[in-house]
Amino acid sequence: MNTDTAAPATRLIAPSLFAFALFYGGMVCIAGVLGNKQVALGPLAVEAGIFAFLLLVVTSSTIAELHGRAIANRLVLWGFVPLLVSAALTLLVLALPASPKMEPARLDAFNTIMSSNLRIWIGGLIAYGTSQVLNVTIFSWLKGREGGRLLWFRSAVASVLSQIVDTLIFIFIAFYGVFPIATLLGGQMLSKVVLSVVFVPPLILLFVKLGRRMDDGRA
Repeated sequence: MNTDTAAPATRLIAPSLFAFALFYGGMVCIAGVLGNKQVALGPLAVEAGIFAFLLLVVTSSTIAELHGRAIANRLVLWGFVPLLVSAALTLLVLALPASPKMEPARLDAFNTIMSSNLRIWIGGLIAYGTSQVLNVTIFSWLKGREGGRLLWFRSAVASVLSQIVDTLIFIFIAFYGVFPIATLLGGQMLSKVVLSVVFVPPLILLFVKLGRRMDDGRA
């Protein structure tokens, strides 16, 4: 009698999916920290967190291009895990007493940077999830309409629209009623649209090319 048992099937993860998922998790965590600084890009002023957030757009669009919309949306949902864990760890560290040997100026700077009110936390979470899913949805829908050729066009349109929605959601939740937000909305939208058009298409072309090389075993 044959007593051999079938070996369990091994689930293989595409190298590009594994690498980009790790990269995505890192960008999710650092975006909020970088957002504490505003940078000047010529006449434009924008929160520095936009650079990490645009890389999230690039990565999710790349995953949608290489592995499909369902996998990309799953990546976005799993992105809440490092985001929430990092937020919980931040609250824990803020609650723990500081060492008496720590310089007061350094402690004040840390508390200023890492502290945030509840509205900003909630606004960031909702804006992240909504805009990233919207980006993947628009990107994938356009691919179905034009047949997968105009990658640069799909990436620019999806990024611009998702960034506009991200700005509207975050600023309304975080700052409505605190101060007039019309000027802030206009400036942030203009900055994000310009950055989306200039940086996102070439980066997605690069990421897709790199992902295909990894999956072909050439990188």
